[in-house]
Amino acid sequence: MKTNKITQAMTVLFLAGVALPAVAQEQDGWYLGVGGGATRATIAEDEITADLMNSGYQVTEFDAAENDSGYKIFAGYQFNQNFALEAGYFDLGNFSYDATTSPAGMKSGQLDLNGWNMDFIGLLPVSESGSLFALVGAHKSEAEVHFAGTGAVNVLTPNYAKTTTDYKFGVGYQYQLGEHFGLRLAAERYRMDDAVGNDGDIDLYSVSLVFRLGGGGHAPGPATQAAALAAQAPVVAPAPVAATEQYCSSLEIEFEIANNDIQRVNQERMRVLATFLESYPETNAVIEGHTDNVGTEADNLKLSQQRAQAAVDYLVREHAIDRDRLTAVGFGETQPVADNSTTAGKQKNRRIHAVIGCATGIEGLEPLPARVTLAMELEFDTNDATIAPKYYDELDSIGEYLQTNPELSATLEGHTDNASPEVAQQISRARAQSVADYLVSHFAIDRSRLNVQGYGSTRRDTYNATASERQDNRRVNIIISYPK
Repeated sequence: MKTNKITQAMTVLFLAGVALPAVAQEQDGWYLGVGGGATRATIAEDEITADLMNSGYQVTEFDAAENDSGYKIFAGYQFNQNFALEAGYFDLGNFSYDATTSPAGMKSGQLDLNGWNMDFIGLLPVSESGSLFALVGAHKSEAEVHFAGTGAVNVLTPNYAKTTTDYKFGVGYQYQLGEHFGLRLAAERYRMDDAVGNDGDIDLYSVSLVFRLGGGGHAPGPATQAAALAAQAPVVAPAPVAATEQYCSSLEIEFEIANNDIQRVNQERMRVLATFLESYPETNAVIEGHTDNVGTEADNLKLSQQRAQAAVDYLVREHAIDRDRLTAVGFGETQPVADNSTTAGKQKNRRIHAVIGCATGIEGLEPLPARVTLAMELEFDTNDATIAPKYYDELDSIGEYLQTNPELSATLEGHTDNASPEVAQQISRARAQSVADYLVSHFAIDRSRLNVQGYGSTRRDTYNATASERQDNRRVNIIISYPK
C-alpha cells in the first residue's frame, strides 16, 4: 500500500513537470520533489512496560515492529548555491508493538505519523553537479495511536490522536542529472510525541527525485555568464565602426594535455583578437586559463595560469600588444564548461577564455577581416603510417584548395599514442610525411609549401586510457597557413 502511494506521487510530479514549462522559465529558483524510503521508529519500551506494571501486569515478552516505509512530497526555492527554503507533506508509516503479560494477556499498540514540515537547507557544492547538504526545520504532525487488549489485559481507551509541532534535522547529497532533474539521498530525524505522553524519534532514509522549474535553481554568476556568452559568440573580427554602435570580440582556445603552447591551429584566432585590440586601442582583455580535473588542484591552478600567461606573451611578442592592456588569470579546474567524466568534456575544459572590453565611438578604422583556419585530423592504426581510404575525399579537398590558392602553405603535424619515445617520434613523422607524399603525388603541390613535423606522444588530445583514446592520439593534423 505504501509503495503504491509513492508511485502515485512520483507520477503526479512527472506530469506537473511536463505541464509547467512556461512556469519554469519565469521561476528559475523553484523546484518540486517526491521521494520515499525506509523509516525506523524508537518505540518507548521502558515507558510502556512501566505503565503496564503500574496497572498490575508483569511484561514477560515485548515485540516491536520498528521498521516501515514512508514518503514525502515537497516544494522549495533555492536562493543561491548555498541556501534553500523547503516545505512539504510527509507520511512516515505505521509502527506497532505487542506486550505479553502475566496474568496471561497481551496489549498491542500501533502508531501512525504524518504531517507538514518546513526546512532551512544549507548546501555545499563539491562538484559541478553534486552538493552535500544539511537541513533543520519544524514539522506539525498528527500522531494516531490505537490500542487493543486480549486475555487479562483490558483497554479502556483504544484510540488517541494528538497534533504537535516539533523539530527535525537531516543530512544528504544531491546530484543534478540534467537541466531539470536531480537525485537526492537524505537521512532525516523527526522528533515526535506519540499522543500518550511519550517522546521518541522516527528516522527516514529516502531517495527523492527533484524537478527544477527553472533548470538551474539559481542565476549563474558573472564568470559563468561570461563563459557562456563567449562560448556562443563566433570568433570574428569587427566590421568598420559607426560612432554610435558598440563592437566586441571574444576568444576561445583549447589545449592539449599538460600543455600551454599556442598551436598553429589557434594562431589565426589569436590574430583575429590582436586585430581587434590593435583597431580599438582603448580596450583591455582579461585572459582566463582553465584546466580539466586530472591532477591535483594546485598543479591545475599553476597550469591554468601558465596557459593564460602564454596567450598574453604571444600577443605581446607576435602582435606588439601593450602588456599593460592584458591581464592573465588562472582558474585551474574550478570553472568547467563541460563534463569532466568524458574525454570530450576534458578537452573542452582545457582552454583559454578571453573577456574583452567593447569598443564604442571610434570611426574610420578598417580592421582586417576574419580568416578561417582550415584544419583536418586523420587517425591511424597502431604503428602504421598508411592513410585509410576513408580520408581520401577530405585529402582531395585540401589538395584542390592548395592548388587553387598557391600563396598558401600547410603544416602537417604527426602524433602518436603512448609508444616508446624513439618509435613515437619516428612513426609520427612518417605519418605526416605520408600525407605530404599524397598531396605531392596526387595534386603536384610543391614540397616547399608543406612543412612536415613529428611530435611523437608529446601533444596528446586524450589520456591513452582506452583503445578509443589511443586511437584519437594517433593522428595527423593538417593546418592551412595564411601569408602575413
